[in-house]
Amino acid sequence: MERKDLAVEYKHGGCNCAQAVLLAFKDELNLSEEDLKKMGAAFGVGMGCMEATCGALCASQMILGLKQYQCKPILKDAAGLAKAFEAKCGATICKDLKGIETGQVLCDCDSCVRNAVELAEQAISQ
Repeated sequence: MERKDLAVEYKHGGCNCAQAVLLAFKDELNLSEEDLKKMGAAFGVGMGCMEATCGALCASQMILGLKQYQCKPILKDAAGLAKAFEAKCGATICKDLKGIETGQVLCDCDSCVRNAVELAEQAISQ
C-alpha cells in the first residue's frame, strides 16, 4: 500500500489529518505511534478552528524538520513545501480549502492528506 493511502486509512480510523500524515511516516521518524499522535493532536482542522494552516501541511513540515534539519535553517525548504501544497490544493488555510466562506471546496481532507504525504516524500528525498 502506498504511504498516501495508508495516511488516508489513518484519517478514517480516528486520526486527525496531521496525525494521519505523521503516522504514515512512522517507519522513518524513530518516534512511537503514541508520540506521533500526541505531536499532531492539536493541528487537525486548521489547529482546531479551521482558521489556521491545514493540519496535513503542518505535519508535512514537521516531517521535513525531523528528517532534514541539521543545525541550519531549512526555511527555504519549508517555504517550497508550503508553496507546492498551495499550488496543488488551492490554499493552505483549512477554511479556504473546505470552502467555508465561498461554498466551493478547493481540496477535500483526503486529498489534502494525500498531497501532504506526496510533498513530504519529495521534500525529504532531495
